[in-house]
Amino acid sequence: MAFRHALGGTSYVFDDLRALLAKATPFRSGDALAGVAAGSAAERVAAQRALADLPLRHFLHEAVIPYEADEVTRLIMDRHDPAAFAPIASLTVGGFRDWLLAAPPEALPPIRAGLTPEMVAAVSKIMRVSDLIAVAAKCRVVTRFRNTIGLAGTLSIRLQPNHPTDDALGVAASTLDGLLLGAGDACIGVNPATDNVEQVIRLLEMLDRVIARHDIPTQSCVLSHVTTTMLAMERGAPVDLVFQSIGGTEGLNRSFGVSLALLKEAREAALELKRGTLGDNVMYFETGQGSALSAEAHHGVDQQTLEARAYAVAREFQPLLVNSVVGFIGPEYLFDGKQILRAGLEDHFCGKLLGLPMGVDVCYTNHAEADQDDMDALLACLTAAGVTYIMGVPGADDVMLAYQSTSFHDGLQARAVFGKRPAPEFAEWLERMGIGSTTPEAIPPKLLGFAA
Repeated sequence: MAFRHALGGTSYVFDDLRALLAKATPFRSGDALAGVAAGSAAERVAAQRALADLPLRHFLHEAVIPYEADEVTRLIMDRHDPAAFAPIASLTVGGFRDWLLAAPPEALPPIRAGLTPEMVAAVSKIMRVSDLIAVAAKCRVVTRFRNTIGLAGTLSIRLQPNHPTDDALGVAASTLDGLLLGAGDACIGVNPATDNVEQVIRLLEMLDRVIARHDIPTQSCVLSHVTTTMLAMERGAPVDLVFQSIGGTEGLNRSFGVSLALLKEAREAALELKRGTLGDNVMYFETGQGSALSAEAHHGVDQQTLEARAYAVAREFQPLLVNSVVGFIGPEYLFDGKQILRAGLEDHFCGKLLGLPMGVDVCYTNHAEADQDDMDALLACLTAAGVTYIMGVPGADDVMLAYQSTSFHDGLQARAVFGKRPAPEFAEWLERMGIGSTTPEAIPPKLLGFAA
């Protein structure tokens, strides 16, 4: 079905829903690289206006990737709940934006199962940054394993003690550094330098000893491929969370070496271990705009819509954590700080609206047109928007993955400025261990980098 909109004496035609969504997307380098971006600002505005007038019901009748060709599309369509959709079924995309801005927080969870990722992506494309923040701030998603993540007034931090050679002493030192600065309630998560099952087991066992010895109410994760983690579980390793990078198309997930069936098998194996004390959210997923294009598995769909489709995969498996590694893939996909900021807020908004415990790695690569000031702005916007968690990296500089993220001190400052606390069980542990200065009102100014 073609869509038309006249603007300034010019009639713009968009061949199908896929083209309309792509042309309506705020500009980013990845869509230009894929050849799907609007050719001008006028064409983008025309597409946004046409999209605003599109009934939400249309998304149930036209798929951006055919049902028979993609298992992610089948998942989206098969899981759609008409009863949950009913309260908003009469709205257009523009009407849905207005509804979201006016809705009280308690009105959002009941419609989650009635939303498709494409609907959510579409409404985000016609929203300002302030809109994305305002609506996301009303979305509360709570998950549990050994603590409670996502409660109102909290900001959790993934402690990321990566090491270029997986040296256990180096990982342990960074872990201690992070714990002393209040990080680690989301999880203690190590990206291994090699996907070697023996090394993965050694890291898992070391982290498990640290958590058990100090009775820390948190969970560990070694971010190896899901099949490596499954081998580790078969060998009796102390696996808390199962990690996997995922995407919004079957082809992209195949390039990651996974399928929906494999993810289901991994989740079931982790559940059988019964290692959670408060809940059974055992999965941890990471995503990123541009990954489908880099894998040549994008089907001509814009990268932000595909990112939202990845969230349909994530919510199928009830994860403890989902993380958009927003600036990690590089400037080919998000060129500068402005594009990274917009994408990070879109990802957080879409994930939260779909019911996910959404975190964002506030990050950039050294060849992007971005710097730490850009990341400070994104971190502040995300904290205001109620982001579930962020990263805690020693010095904000990941020496193994070679990119820039947020430091332990950045997390402390965000908590202090916005009056946020860690997960309640973790906050109690910090107090018990005498690390109580991480509560917002008690953080010494020198620790935050302020003048005394």
